[in-house]
Amino acid sequence: MPTLEILTHINAPPERCFRWALSVDLHAISTRQTGETIVAGVRSGVLQLGDSVTFRARHFGVWQTLTSQITALDAPRYFCDEMQRGAFQYMRHEHYFEAQESGGTLMRDVFEFASPLGWLGRLVDALVLGRYLRAFLEERGRVVKEYAETEAWRTVLPAN
Repeated sequence: MPTLEILTHINAPPERCFRWALSVDLHAISTRQTGETIVAGVRSGVLQLGDSVTFRARHFGVWQTLTSQITALDAPRYFCDEMQRGAFQYMRHEHYFEAQESGGTLMRDVFEFASPLGWLGRLVDALVLGRYLRAFLEERGRVVKEYAETEAWRTVLPAN
């Protein structure tokens, strides 16, 4: 099963980065390139343990729907979301937030996925989907970093 690991260094405290990464409003900002919208579940604010959200987005020219649920949460160090319904055979996204001596945060995303269709799905994962998803997650990390390091985060997420 393919596993991607993305490291993002953010000059902001872990508590802010953690809350920001759980914000569905941030998610909407970070996925504008796919036309992603929330069609069910939590539609704004910060997700909590057990919450689910359903997104609709265009990937590879095809509209897809994916429902994800927060299945584990240890604030402000870790949370996990897992696909409940969607195009993947399997999808699990773990988010780690490690405080740095500088006062910043190392955000580490571990993303496991598998496409359906057996050997054909594995071939697509290896040749196309791995690179696509890495770029998608790197862009999300870039947006989290941009908003968390500036006062822009206050326009979407309350300070408390």
